[in-house]
Amino acid sequence: MSESASAATHWAARKERGSFLGLKLTAVAVRLLGRRLVTPVIYLIVLYFFATGRGTRRNVADYQRRLTAWSGRADLFPRKRPVLAQYLAFGDCMLDRFDVWRGKLRLSSVDMDDPDAVRDALRSGARGQLLVCTHLGNLDVCRAMAEIGEGVPLNVLMHLPNAAHFNRLLGESGDRRLRLMHVGDLDTVMMIDLSQRLERGEWVAIAGDRVPEHGGRRMNADFLGAPAAFPQGPWLMASMLRCPINLVCCIKRAGRYTIHLRRFDDASTWERSARDTTIAGAVARYAEWLARHCLAAPLQWFNFHPYWHGTNGAHDAR
Repeated sequence: MSESASAATHWAARKERGSFLGLKLTAVAVRLLGRRLVTPVIYLIVLYFFATGRGTRRNVADYQRRLTAWSGRADLFPRKRPVLAQYLAFGDCMLDRFDVWRGKLRLSSVDMDDPDAVRDALRSGARGQLLVCTHLGNLDVCRAMAEIGEGVPLNVLMHLPNAAHFNRLLGESGDRRLRLMHVGDLDTVMMIDLSQRLERGEWVAIAGDRVPEHGGRRMNADFLGAPAAFPQGPWLMASMLRCPINLVCCIKRAGRYTIHLRRFDDASTWERSARDTTIAGAVARYAEWLARHCLAAPLQWFNFHPYWHGTNGAHDAR
């Protein structure tokens, strides 16, 4: 795949690799046989995608080079086959996701980093707030948040067609506290619906590190030493909903997950006349926050798409 071809194919337009049946069978196998017996199968699947995903390997290698150069640390990644190590980390994350789905990854096995008491706000029953998350770490943090919030409903905005198999399996898990919504369907009616849900104490979660397809509004910010495109959607939504904004990610260290929660801003204080400037500042601050957490968990950046402007590596990565 050429660099230009890779850049021309937007991540949201790419079909989800694999099949729903395969994913469902794997989930059933984990439930019946246990994690230990299924782990080799998961890693074989990961190795298949590693071997057949040349463009994706280049994207991962590009991220690793940038993080290393930006941090000045040459010890972040393994010396041998660092890209493969990131794929294997993703396989480990998938096993953890299966554990979440079958109720094996409980709150007692998750640490909290919450200096701003965001969890207390979740449990308060007051007006809902916005959670801006990331593809760093375990994306099933949304389910963990539902548990931490003691049943608080979560409305998760994401690109559903791009992850149809995952979302279908998630829907079959029977967790009624989690409402998946297609981010491409955002319109006046949906915004009114979200505002009403916030008033009822529900929360809204959306990723801040995936640009929209079809020329949606985006903004450049420095990320790991070079300009990268970030979506304006989460911040525009916050400005319209006039709600507090929090940042969240869930990363794994030494076999345990830590949920990192931070109070970010309160969009109810934003001046409408300065909205563009305010959003530009929010995007820059989010990119800085994301970079710091990538440095804390370098192998757990699972956004395997071209991220910087025309910067995919020209050589193969292993």
